[in-house]
Amino acid sequence: MISKAFIQEQGNGRLREEEQRVVEELNRRTIPVTFYTEKRIRRKQLSLDDKSLVVGDMPCISGALKQLSIPEPEPNDYPASLSEFLHRRVWHSTLGELELGLRDGNYPATFAKPAKRRKRFTGWVFESDYDLSQVYSVSRQEKVLCSEVVTWLSEYRVYVVDSEIRSVDYYAGNIEVPIDIEEVCRAIEALDKAGESYAGYAIDFGVLASGQTALVEMNDGFAIGAYSIDSKNYTDMIWARWEELLAQREG
Repeated sequence: MISKAFIQEQGNGRLREEEQRVVEELNRRTIPVTFYTEKRIRRKQLSLDDKSLVVGDMPCISGALKQLSIPEPEPNDYPASLSEFLHRRVWHSTLGELELGLRDGNYPATFAKPAKRRKRFTGWVFESDYDLSQVYSVSRQEKVLCSEVVTWLSEYRVYVVDSEIRSVDYYAGNIEVPIDIEEVCRAIEALDKAGESYAGYAIDFGVLASGQTALVEMNDGFAIGAYSIDSKNYTDMIWARWEELLAQREG
């Protein structure tokens, strides 16, 4: 049972919007909060245990999971159980294969992002092998997720806690073009049935130029940005997912 929290600060007490929302809610719940910097996580200066909630960006969360002997979950941006919701071709490749395909003209413009290491580089639309210069320092053996380029009319983030939709937040495109919530509910059911769900997560859906509601990507709930979701529901998502991860603690 979580009874204390460690919240990342950016220095001089500055908090990002996400951490600020969690602090507000934890104060309402009278959960003691300790602020930390990324440097303290790297140096293992925090007294973390199975009652500790840790909130921060991906490097900090990775460090906390390692200190707690919790295996870091691998990204699952396009769960197998949600393949029918993609409405576009998605495939696995490497940067080298992508570069060669673009150079030979075998690949059209392709969106690609890291398949395993989330922060290796930012997802990007690569139109020619020249565009690969943006990731010149990354090994060409780096595994990537590729997707054909499509036109999104609108995009929304759906926050889910224990299979319940807590917030549907618009973030890109035409706000007058809503997603089909019934499709989202079907996706949540498919995740649950396949065992690919988490206690807390976010799934991004959008509307394609064809009018179909399609999956943009799935996001783990332990470190994900907040749009218009309120502090209670955002904290509930992180809390639920963190408790789930704590239950996997080794030793």
